[in-house]
Amino acid sequence: MKPSHLLPVASTLLALLAGFSPPAAAQPEPGRPPRAGSPEALFPSQTVPKNERERKILAVLEDMDKTQRRGSLSVPVNDGRLLRILAESIGAKQVVELGTSIGYSGLWFCLALESTDGRLTTFEIDEGRAATARANFKRAGVEDRVKLVLGDAHEKVVSVEGPVDLVFLDADKEGYLDYLEKLLPKLRPGGLVVAHNMSGGQADPRYVKAITTNPELETVFVSAGASGIGVTMKKR
Repeated sequence: MKPSHLLPVASTLLALLAGFSPPAAAQPEPGRPPRAGSPEALFPSQTVPKNERERKILAVLEDMDKTQRRGSLSVPVNDGRLLRILAESIGAKQVVELGTSIGYSGLWFCLALESTDGRLTTFEIDEGRAATARANFKRAGVEDRVKLVLGDAHEKVVSVEGPVDLVFLDADKEGYLDYLEKLLPKLRPGGLVVAHNMSGGQADPRYVKAITTNPELETVFVSAGASGIGVTMKKR
């Protein structure tokens, strides 16, 4: 299927996810909605592995969530699931991530890239986190699908060659505008820029203005967790 045929799928997903919120500790039974006014998700759900490749990656993600999350600044589980859905629904072949951390969000992207035969280029400035991420990519069996670049992404991101299908921003929030300006020309028409931590207290107003006033872009803010996510599409 050509990427242009996937646009309605992605648009429908964004509309459905606009009111999505994370599941609370106490979940209703599968198939039963929460009580009216409850902050829980509309229905509880989890990723069910399609094959052994998915099962292996999901097992590493589960272990990371249990043993490595503390202090890692990794995205919440449902945010990761949303990233996978967005990347796979547009048939992403090249994903660029700013802010690898320990590789948690990167592995969610790899779940999508396994099916699209795509690649992830991810940037991390901290050597310790980068080493942990490399180890996690290796034990998940996706190290050949990932290029991890160590150093200041503001300098090194200029080496990225287009076309890029999806850009994920989860690094220094004051740097989002600079990343956008450097990568937007390399983003294909119909491609996405997904920005994490887009809540009122964290988002850079300059970045928000840039993605909501440019007539070449369409932006919606969704919530798969407490932090907020901005999803921007480059119009065709």
